[in-house]
Amino acid sequence: MRKLTSKDLKELNLLKHYRIIRKWACRMCNIKDADLELLIYLDSIGYFTKDDFKKGTYSYSWDNRRWNRLLKEGWIVVWRERNRTTQKYNIYKVSFKCKQLISRMYRIMLGEEDMPVDISRNPIMKRDSYMNKVLSYAITNVNKDKQR
Repeated sequence: MRKLTSKDLKELNLLKHYRIIRKWACRMCNIKDADLELLIYLDSIGYFTKDDFKKGTYSYSWDNRRWNRLLKEGWIVVWRERNRTTQKYNIYKVSFKCKQLISRMYRIMLGEEDMPVDISRNPIMKRDSYMNKVLSYAITNVNKDKQR
């Protein structure tokens, strides 16, 4: 298998529309930008402990409720419970809904899928605020760009 180089990634234009896709995903799932990026990091790790989570949060804005919120909203799930004798701590993984969101973002970045423009599937397209108007215009431009 050939190793990817920086030139290969640049030719893919993978990060060309990342900001708009991230904003869309955050609005659709009612999640903060930093939380989504942290979930992408945790997804790449696979299984993790709460200590791994803390190490991953150092580069993001301080939010002491982040762990409980992500756990409560179902973005992170317990993979293995601790039993106080042999397993001294829980092991976690990102949930199925998180994996689905991340893989959908990748498909959109690669141009395999478009962001929805139907009002019933994408509330941003209602254009009820200035930010939604700007994002809906940007979403339309991303969908038109077939060179993604």
